Amino acid sequence: MTGPGETGRARLRLEVSDLIIAFEDETAERRPVARDEVVARLRAVGDRRAADRVAQMPVDVLGYLLPGPVDELLIRMHTQLQRLWEELRQVDLAAGILRPLLATVRSSTPGAEDRPLRVVDVGCGIGYFVRWASSSGALGPGVEVVGCDIDPVLVAEARRLADAEGLVCRFEIGDAFALPSGADVYVSCGVLHHVEADRLPAFFAGQQEAGGFIHWDPVPSYLSTLGAWLFHRARMREPLARHDGLRSIQRGHTDEVLLAAVAAGAPQMASALHGLPNRRLPVLDVIRPVIGVQPEMAAPFREALGPAARRLVPGRGNW
Repeated sequence: MTGPGETGRARLRLEVSDLIIAFEDETAERRPVARDEVVARLRAVGDRRAADRVAQMPVDVLGYLLPGPVDELLIRMHTQLQRLWEELRQVDLAAGILRPLLATVRSSTPGAEDRPLRVVDVGCGIGYFVRWASSSGALGPGVEVVGCDIDPVLVAEARRLADAEGLVCRFEIGDAFALPSGADVYVSCGVLHHVEADRLPAFFAGQQEAGGFIHWDPVPSYLSTLGAWLFHRARMREPLARHDGLRSIQRGHTDEVLLAAVAAGAPQMASALHGLPNRRLPVLDVIRPVIGVQPEMAAPFREALGPAARRLVPGRGNW
C-alpha cells in the first residue's frame, strides 16, 4: 500500500522529540530512554548535529535521559510550535473547514440537535487549538472540544495554560491508537507524520465510527522544505525545535499514502484532501488536511463548504 520508499524516507529523517521520550505500547506508561541509543540512531542516519546536541543532554547513573530536562525541552518546543500556528493562522483555516463539517454532522445525525457536539483534538500537545476554540467561540455554540495527548506532562501544561487564561477546557491523557469514544469529529494538526505509514490505517480505523475527521499535516515538497528551513531559522529559538520543524516537513506523507491509508483503515468513509497542490509555487502548500466523513454526509458537507469545496480532492465516496 505505502511502497518501500515511504517507510524508508521517514526512517532516514528522525525527529528528536520522537526519540527522547517513549511510552509502552500496551500500558502507555513512560519508559526510560537511553541517551546513547538515541545518539546512535541519529548518527546512523547521518544526522550528526542533532546527535551531538542529544549527547549533551543530562542522564542518570545508568545512562538514561533525565525526565525533567526532557519535559522542559518538549514544553519549550511546543510553545514555539504554538507561535508558528499563530503566525500561519492555522486555527482560522481549520475553523473554515471544521464549522461546515460540524453543521453537517448536526443535521445528519439523529438526536445531535439536542446535545453538544464533541470534537477530540488528537495529539493536542499544550492544547493551543482547544484553548483557542474555547476562548474564541469560533466553532459556534453547542460544541465541546476535548484535547487528548499521550504525554502527561504536555496535558498538565495544557491544563495550566487554560487555568491561567481563565478557560474551562478539558484535556485527557490518551493514545492516538486508543482514542476516547463518543467523538463526533476527530481533528489533529501535525500528528500524522509522526505515525509510520504502515500504522496509518490503524490510526484511521479507530475513528471510523465518528461522523468525520480532519487531520492537517505538512505537505512534502522541495520548496516547502526550503521554506521550512528559512522560517524555522528565523522564528524558532530552540535549536532542536528548528531541527524537528524541518524534519516534520520532510516526513510528511504523500497524498497517495494518506488516501490509501484511509481506504484501508476506514473503508466505509468517504475521503478527500483539501487544497489542490500549488504546482507553480509549492512553498505555499505548507499544510493540508485529509478528510473522512460518513458516506451519507459527503454531499451535504461539500455543499456546506461553499466555494471552498472547489479545493476538495476526492479519494473515495460519492462527493
